[in-house]
Amino acid sequence: MIDLSLTENHKAVQSLVREFCAREIAPVIGDHDRTATAIPDLIPKMAKADILGACIPTEYGGSGMDYVAFGLACEEAEYVDTSARVILSVHIGLVSLPILTWGTNEQKKRLLPELVAARRIGAFGLTEPNAGSDVVGIRATADREGGGYRLNGEKMWISLADLADTFLVFAWTDRIRMEKRDHSGISAFIVERSMPGVSTGTIKGKLGIRAGNTGSIVLQNVFVPNENILGDVGEGFKIAMFCLDQGRFTVAAGCAGLTRACLDACLKYCGSRRTFGRAIGEHQLVKEMLARMVAGWEVSRLLWLRAAWLKNAGQPNTRETSLAKWIAAEIAERAAADAVQVHGAYGYSDEYPVERFFRNARGSSIYEGTREMHILIQADYVLGLRRDHPLRARLPEVAS
Repeated sequence: MIDLSLTENHKAVQSLVREFCAREIAPVIGDHDRTATAIPDLIPKMAKADILGACIPTEYGGSGMDYVAFGLACEEAEYVDTSARVILSVHIGLVSLPILTWGTNEQKKRLLPELVAARRIGAFGLTEPNAGSDVVGIRATADREGGGYRLNGEKMWISLADLADTFLVFAWTDRIRMEKRDHSGISAFIVERSMPGVSTGTIKGKLGIRAGNTGSIVLQNVFVPNENILGDVGEGFKIAMFCLDQGRFTVAAGCAGLTRACLDACLKYCGSRRTFGRAIGEHQLVKEMLARMVAGWEVSRLLWLRAAWLKNAGQPNTRETSLAKWIAAEIAERAAADAVQVHGAYGYSDEYPVERFFRNARGSSIYEGTREMHILIQADYVLGLRRDHPLRARLPEVAS
């Protein structure tokens, strides 16, 4: 039986993140969205507030939270702005958790305390200019040399690229398998910005998440020592799939927060706006949009909570996480569109936050697997074309 209730510890985490975001992000997010700049020192402030240790055991400086608490943190962060949730998705879900799960004892002791304290900032380097959902389409290579590998390639659409100093990068260590598109030839590497040949660039002109840094990573003959290989050589694809499960989970939880933000913004507006002699909330079709937001938030939260419960139990959850991400993203997009509609002409300007919500929501059906990819995943499961998650034994059990 799945227990979807929240404990007092869960509620405490929820309140902590909610208060932090209301204090540190909400007052300035509009200005940073307009200027397309990240909020300075936000990640260190998150670390100081004990937010970056989600799902990381206390022995590594973490909070020892479970996935329900992590999901609540993501929901509260995206309630204020998607850029805040992206930090949790990438720094924790796509870097810290893979190191916790696949890293050696030395790697965990060396890297996790640094990541939890934001003395290191992590970024995830999988996507390339010509490879997104097609993971085996990446062209970055890693050639063996001495006591390590020489990496070359370019990564694109990398969140926190300019802010990070530690990158989890995926590259082919077997060129024959690369040409055959055999994913067993991909490996994962922990790349440091300080390594010669590493550079990053900023992507400008984004539709949404303008207050979040997005960029590229260029690797030019970067030597990475063997001690910075994550997992075994050839396990990169499995590690990448594990990472995507974590990222999709955080997107699902975040989208629930975005839907709730749209609802609250509309309720506030409905209390002040009158048309045709009555409050707009009294109009039947406005009520329909509000009701749809309420139902959407409930559905989104139930879906990500089910995925969280499975993660806490160390059970396979790829199907459930994929479903949560797909549906929650579509709900958030619809809620944001309805929120703009409720606000009318005002919703089309940045005088109200729903304009920003609308732009931010659009990305949720693209990153961490497109909407179309998740539809195919769900169809493959129901058709019996996918077996149980191959990483079952490697999924970490976290404190509840």
